Amino acid sequence: MSHDVTERPTDQADRLPGIVRAMAVIERVGNALPHPFWLFWILVIILGVASAILSAAGVSVISPSDGETVTVRNLFSGDGLAMALSGVIDNFAEFPPMATIVVVIMGAALAEHSGFLAAAMKTGVSRVPASWVVFAVAFAGTAAHVASAAAYIILVPLGGLAFRAVGRSPILGVVVAYTAIASGYDASPIPTPNDAIFAGITTAAAKIIDPNAYVSPLSNWFFNIASSILLAIVITVVTKFVLAKRPDLDPDPDVDLTDLGTLELSPRERSAQRLALITLGVAVLVLLALLLPPGSPLRGADGTLAESPFLEGIAAIVGLLFALCGIVYGVRSGTITAFADVPKLMGRGIRQMAPVLVLFFAIAQFLAYFDWTRIGDLIAVESSQLLDQNNVPVPVIFLMVLILLGVVNVMITSGSAMWSIAAPVLVPMLMLLAVPAETTQALFRIADSGSTAITPMSPYFVMALGFLQQYRKNAGIGTLASYTLPLAIAMTVCWTALFFLWWALGIPLGPGAPVR
Repeated sequence: MSHDVTERPTDQADRLPGIVRAMAVIERVGNALPHPFWLFWILVIILGVASAILSAAGVSVISPSDGETVTVRNLFSGDGLAMALSGVIDNFAEFPPMATIVVVIMGAALAEHSGFLAAAMKTGVSRVPASWVVFAVAFAGTAAHVASAAAYIILVPLGGLAFRAVGRSPILGVVVAYTAIASGYDASPIPTPNDAIFAGITTAAAKIIDPNAYVSPLSNWFFNIASSILLAIVITVVTKFVLAKRPDLDPDPDVDLTDLGTLELSPRERSAQRLALITLGVAVLVLLALLLPPGSPLRGADGTLAESPFLEGIAAIVGLLFALCGIVYGVRSGTITAFADVPKLMGRGIRQMAPVLVLFFAIAQFLAYFDWTRIGDLIAVESSQLLDQNNVPVPVIFLMVLILLGVVNVMITSGSAMWSIAAPVLVPMLMLLAVPAETTQALFRIADSGSTAITPMSPYFVMALGFLQQYRKNAGIGTLASYTLPLAIAMTVCWTALFFLWWALGIPLGPGAPVR
């Protein structure tokens, strides 16, 4: 696609100064925040001070689960210090997402490091007609989350290559791919490691009200599938009618596009991919054959999927499917040449997870202390009663939650960190208003994703800017933000509308997960 450009701005500040200034403010404020690891220890201190004050005042509340009086306990008391010291190991080991995410990541690591996921993304964006390339890249962006952070590394440059291959601006391809991943991060049609993390945190929060609560990694799956399709459509429409009309889409004239890679797979890679997909299909058919009979041992006691061994073991199943695809692809393509390569690749996945596991240690301690002090019970009960007494409509509460989490997400871009802070308050509070924990989690998904594409606090924003600068050397924060902002706003508005429609119609969010 050619564009008649007589003047190229050297910086987006002269075109969108408000956006540039806002991004600069966000970056300065965000940089002043401590690392999430230290943020949780600061929250522990704040929690201790608050618990000491409330305990001294004798603040209590009637527990809705058993009708007993629950009094706030002082974290800085002798009992509190004893609990904190004796529970360090158990808190970490029993943190709900801990084992689940490790199992999923070991399988996903095989799929990623063998080359299977990269090959699948290349195929997904290269074998579509030119008229469908925007939708294909956008939908691939939502599905790419099976590769976790690697989705950005693999798909964002591929987006530029895919657009270039059909004669469209590669700059637009980079923007579409990045925004689809960032602002659609929690809308994957394929179960991802994040689903296991969020479900574990939600389960822990729901147990404040219901000790038997369990939220499956598939609890939002139906909603995620619909969301990924909707977001891909929204990106396609906004790209066609807004972004594609911008006059600054040509790469710098001195950029050698041939040096930026290719979408082509070698014959051996194509053969390996075909064999891996056949293996995946056979594995899914075997799984369905085991699951479909009414008396299947994978079903629940009443013959349904709710609280069934299948849903309780879904993380292991997802990890196994990833591993099968990775092993078959790796053996056929040559990236796996010996049995010893399999545990090595799994180990690489665990090493990549090391920063997350370190963060989990701090999160696990904070959540255990928060639960012990019973401040969560106090906030949830008092907040829900206040909302109920003032007859605040549930849809209005949903909007309030979305706005609150959306603002926080601009500063705290780690989804697991933000949900660990918010879930112990929001999940119990809304459960007391008859809103299932799965529904609150779906709200969080929207808020956690929408603003991610525009905040420079995300490390992947900087990464995407680097890919953009391969085509436009003088591109800056304002440049990328000005491209992603229309997409992010449209995606958030339409995704929110989908949620309210879903809730109004009462469609289950996932297997055994009612929306209300």
